Amino acid sequence: MTEAEALAFVEQHGVVLVSAQGAAPKLVDAIAGEPVRGSWWGHPRGKEIFRVLSAVQASPDILVCRLLAGKLTLVHRRLWPALVRLADRFAPERIERVREEHTASGKHVSHEEPFPAWVPAQVLAEAERMAHDEAERLLGAWAPR
Repeated sequence: MTEAEALAFVEQHGVVLVSAQGAAPKLVDAIAGEPVRGSWWGHPRGKEIFRVLSAVQASPDILVCRLLAGKLTLVHRRLWPALVRLADRFAPERIERVREEHTASGKHVSHEEPFPAWVPAQVLAEAERMAHDEAERLLGAWAPR
């Protein structure tokens, strides 16, 4: 799967898990072309998965957060206004922007940017104009009631 195909996958689904078990599609499985059991690092396509996943997570159109069950979740920009409109329904740590860093020593470090600091002004304005029922419709099953 190319980086463009992976971005299109996230855009199509709107909300995607990186690799955790859950109700949302998993990007790692889509990149690998099959369900990945255990750690994807050991998968034969692990280097490709890392490359594509890194590119997707670096995209300005993707929010990396812990929306679903506290697991790394990718949310496409088209859903950001709905997410912002319904932000009061989510625990604040679920909608923080997460940036992962892999240090030269191999250590994995996460950095969080609190909500709403990461939200672009245009998205805030769109969210203010959006009705709650429209936001619920757009987020679908991912919108807590």
